[in-house]
Amino acid sequence: MHVLFVLCHPEPASLNAALTQTAVDHFRSQGDTAEVSDLYAEGFDPVEKAAHYGNRENEEFFAPMAEQRHAWTTESLHGDVTREIARLEKADLVILQFPIWWHSIPAMLKGWFDRVFVGGGLYTSTMRYDRGYFRGKRAICSVTAGAPAAAHEPGGRGGEIDQILWSTNYSFYYMGYDVLPPFEICGVQGHGFSYADEAAFEKQIETAKSDWIARLGNIDQEQPMPFPGWDDWDEMGRPLKR
Repeated sequence: MHVLFVLCHPEPASLNAALTQTAVDHFRSQGDTAEVSDLYAEGFDPVEKAAHYGNRENEEFFAPMAEQRHAWTTESLHGDVTREIARLEKADLVILQFPIWWHSIPAMLKGWFDRVFVGGGLYTSTMRYDRGYFRGKRAICSVTAGAPAAAHEPGGRGGEIDQILWSTNYSFYYMGYDVLPPFEICGVQGHGFSYADEAAFEKQIETAKSDWIARLGNIDQEQPMPFPGWDDWDEMGRPLKR
């Protein structure tokens, strides 16, 4: 199995980076292969813009979807996008590793979705959901959150993790992936905060790494999250009444 990690955190010594390296080491020790797409370290530009397209379909008006489709068909996509697509095509399992910021994913990671999942290429009007480009492959979100786990219970002040990640998980499903339930580490105090001393932070890292390895040890047996498919909707996309 080949595993791709998409790491989105600006600090190399962060818990997110530690979880990524721990998982990489785990898979390699099992005889699998692993690769890391470190968005910050590699300087990925998350902003979709005309400057990314040297071979424009329309020089007068920038329509991102039209330019993505044109770049795909003319094989003129920007280099960082082609690199990420190649990584995705090679991977059997994709793991997104990131912190929850402002009840959502980091802006850089959202931009990664915007630019890399190329319209007219990796998805079309009929090549989506359970007919998606990446069907047969799996994906999972591994996230960290500052609020304690109790705050993420239904009705809690931190918001439910499943709700926070719904659009991200659904976007993966939109592309054809089998999406596994997320892995979350809550109550991250964070190095550098006044209420988190070095010893507490290091202990938190070790506990999180142990929990992550335990989860990964059974990942081959996990069932994907249930989502509706084409046979569950009418021609307008509304759910069919059963």
